[in-house]
Amino acid sequence: MTGPWDRLDAVVMHHIVNTLGWPGLRPLQQDAIAPILDGADAILLAPTAGGKTEAACFPLLTAMTNQEWTGISVLYLCPLKALLNNLEHRLDSYAQWIGRHAALWHGDVTPSRRNRIRRDPPDILLTTPESLEAMLIGTKTEHDILLGTVRAVVVDEVHAFAGDDRGWHLLAVLERLQRLTGRPIQRIGLSATVGNPDELLTWLQGSGAGSRPGQVVAPDVLPVSEIPASSAPTGEVELDYVGSLENAAKVIAVLHLGEKRLVFCDSRRQVEELGAALRERGVTVFLSHASLSIDERTRAELAFAEARDCVIVATSTLELGIDVGDLDRVIQIDAPATVASFLQRIGRTGRRTGTTRNCLFLATTEDALLQAAGLLLLWARGWVEPITPPAQPRHLVAQQLLAVTLQHGTLGDRIWTEEWNGLAPFDASAAPILRHLLANGYLDEDGGLLHIGPAAEKRFGTRHFLELTAAFTAPPQFTVLAGRQEIGQADLSALTDDRAGARRLLLAGRSWQVGYIDWKRRRVFVEPADGGGVAKWSDRGIRGLSFEFTRAIRAVLRGADPPVDLTRRATARLAELRAARASSTIDDGTTVVHSGPAATRWWTWAGYRANATLAAGLPTAATGRRPDDFGITLRPDLTAEEWLIVLTTARAALPDLELPTVDRRAVDGLKFSDVLPPDLAGATASARLADLDGARRVLSENVRFLRIA
Repeated sequence: MTGPWDRLDAVVMHHIVNTLGWPGLRPLQQDAIAPILDGADAILLAPTAGGKTEAACFPLLTAMTNQEWTGISVLYLCPLKALLNNLEHRLDSYAQWIGRHAALWHGDVTPSRRNRIRRDPPDILLTTPESLEAMLIGTKTEHDILLGTVRAVVVDEVHAFAGDDRGWHLLAVLERLQRLTGRPIQRIGLSATVGNPDELLTWLQGSGAGSRPGQVVAPDVLPVSEIPASSAPTGEVELDYVGSLENAAKVIAVLHLGEKRLVFCDSRRQVEELGAALRERGVTVFLSHASLSIDERTRAELAFAEARDCVIVATSTLELGIDVGDLDRVIQIDAPATVASFLQRIGRTGRRTGTTRNCLFLATTEDALLQAAGLLLLWARGWVEPITPPAQPRHLVAQQLLAVTLQHGTLGDRIWTEEWNGLAPFDASAAPILRHLLANGYLDEDGGLLHIGPAAEKRFGTRHFLELTAAFTAPPQFTVLAGRQEIGQADLSALTDDRAGARRLLLAGRSWQVGYIDWKRRRVFVEPADGGGVAKWSDRGIRGLSFEFTRAIRAVLRGADPPVDLTRRATARLAELRAARASSTIDDGTTVVHSGPAATRWWTWAGYRANATLAAGLPTAATGRRPDDFGITLRPDLTAEEWLIVLTTARAALPDLELPTVDRRAVDGLKFSDVLPPDLAGATASARLADLDGARRVLSENVRFLRIA
């Protein structure tokens, strides 16, 4: 063996060949050896099941041996506890090749196991960013000793972090950890295909961007710019129109019998309703979503992994790399909101030799059919969304100021910016937020030292400041218990909405009669029931399709078919939709304003965020009605002459555009927004709603104004 193998530790090489039985390494695993052993930061990019974990692990084990690392030298961070649980045995078995070991630490790990880690630290610690911060601020852990030996961090599914507030939280905690160790920490991100891997690497490097070496390793991923326009995507993909969730259940119940099928839905309600419908048809079905108890999900996933003729219905909880055994089929109800999600999902299939990646789309509505066709059109073009961190995370700056003060007990009022090594926005630009925390009692100052104030003690002090480590806020959930067995969590709205008759819940694919509600302890006691259960959860997030996705849907309506198998039902319904919608809402190369007696609408085909931005910039023409992905409602009395003036004024305002206004619920959805000045909290929510680039693109296009009698 010659080439990249030569640099791996001889014992590691021996076990790769003899224990794993591998004849060689995959291209990604070979190409990752040199940069990782040279100490560079890296993004390892490959489709699902592309061997990314091993690509990071094997050279790190070699470095561990060659450089005689001691204590916890490698942190392995994941966005999901279930994914960590799934990886623990695998990473520990690799570590044992060289006489080392790995261990697990997160919120579900027992106190006795944590104490064992404190007494005998592992070489690799698998954890979440939230648990890592809890270690930093907790009084039971001597974090200087336990974490001061960290040399490298592996961030699995790094794209899942970078696209939301957990990414900002992750970066901030890594900077504090680096300051604790007193040395640069190597950062290695594992990611599925993304549209901007170089920017993702720069983001992951944090304060080290520009000063530390970094490399994107992606030998199996062809850059989008190099994908021929005529190239066909790989995999067997079919799009069908079934018209309802009930019809989807009928199709799944009779299709691919004898095979293991993973069905993705994009809401917990859909998972529950489809699971119940399949169970009524005698299908062996298991469910997985975030509101099921850990035990319930684990039982379902283990049973599914060991079974054959069965179905598991899940939300995105099974989109990431959790192992549920060899799958035969992936079925998608309606469509995910991103191409990246679809790539993760189709990547769950085709892992066995001789099998092909596959996905069957079952659209339950006409809009879902268009969305699925648009997504598949983007996929066929090789387009994947760029990962963009949420704008202006001021609420997390406030959280970090409190957390780092709690970590040290006191913090110098002139040197606090050093805690994050100059990383924006946790730098001197955060001074107004610090002043607000001091003025409102969240922090106190004494002799040039900051310490936790009474307002922070009252707001976060319960349960040892545990709430301070989580970057998201969630609606109140009630634990549902059948006897002593926990089934999952129910939303408050499911227990309080106005409903006639007995209150029944649908959870774990079964109906339950509500017996008693303990409002104070948030517990619901239930008994099995014969049907009639209702699944309902609140969703406080901002939904909406991207500019590119919405434009792809427009292309479908204009006649573009994705290069996948379309059933006769899908083909027929698409033809009907094109005849009904395309002529009235789409014009070649322009956007269209339709002015009618009851309403005037600008069909922008720009996505929700761009439309919200446009509406904010057209105060004299927009009605204030919430825009959607496809257009904006304008004043019904708007004339063509007035519209020309409005449009000219908006174009003259480029490149500056107004940020969209947000309601209080959007601000409340930002955790820690209550410790910010109200104007800054509102500005953060407003910036996150905006798509300035998309709005500018629309304003640069020609517009037709059509009067409809």
